Amino acid sequence: MTRGPIDLHTHSSVSDGTETPTQLIRAAVEAGLDTIAITDHDSTAGWDEAVAAAAGTGLQVIRGMELSTRHEWRSVHLLGYLFDPHDPVILRETARTRDDRLTRAERMVARLAEDFDITWDDVLAQSGGTTIGRPHIADALVARGVVPTRSAAFESILHFQGGYYLPHEAPTVLDGVRMIAEAGGAPVLAHPATRGRAAVVDGDDLGRLVDAGLVGLEVGHRENTPDGKARLLELAAQYDLVVTGSSDYHGEGKPNRLAENTTAPEALERLIAATRGIAPVRA
Repeated sequence: MTRGPIDLHTHSSVSDGTETPTQLIRAAVEAGLDTIAITDHDSTAGWDEAVAAAAGTGLQVIRGMELSTRHEWRSVHLLGYLFDPHDPVILRETARTRDDRLTRAERMVARLAEDFDITWDDVLAQSGGTTIGRPHIADALVARGVVPTRSAAFESILHFQGGYYLPHEAPTVLDGVRMIAEAGGAPVLAHPATRGRAAVVDGDDLGRLVDAGLVGLEVGHRENTPDGKARLLELAAQYDLVVTGSSDYHGEGKPNRLAENTTAPEALERLIAATRGIAPVRA
């Protein structure tokens, strides 16, 4: 029996959140959550600390990750839940992605330094985790007074059309789904309708993802557009996919608040039933 909201998409300082895994768990308890998933970008390094911090609180912890993938020219994020963290394919691919994120970030900072007062040391000072990326560059720009907030940086200087953006290496979304499924996890497309119906992975492409092991679609997310959500619900019904809702909480790094979107208990039950990697932890 659940006793509060279920939030299946959050980040700690292991990737681009502003709170340590311990602080993230404390925030979840204070917010009255029943269940939280820790889903840092391309890393499971926060899992043990989060589980330890939840001990004695009654909070259920779902161990997960937000995997960077690509579909054609687009970046696609894939949430993976309860997979085996020791799976050699996942270990290899996430290490490769993190390494490329690092060198890509260095190249972007070199571009930015030609026009703004920013250094690589500024970016490192903003990162306490294992995955360095654009959010840390944004935070460095905020610290230097170039932009007022992280969101403002992403809407302007760090936008993919802003002139400083560089892509990074990542597996295809199809390979990502296979990786998570083969490691015993449940793959869910993260916020797949941020640019409306036209941006949703559709038709035959989605069918191939389902055949590869895709379990769900993250429909409840502040960045999915209304018409995009409507299309996602149609596709979820067509392919019998689990519908999730989440905050995508980053602490103070984003305006997103815990439990602003949530997942139904029966949807979580279906996700868990689809896994065979590791179990949820009810501390």
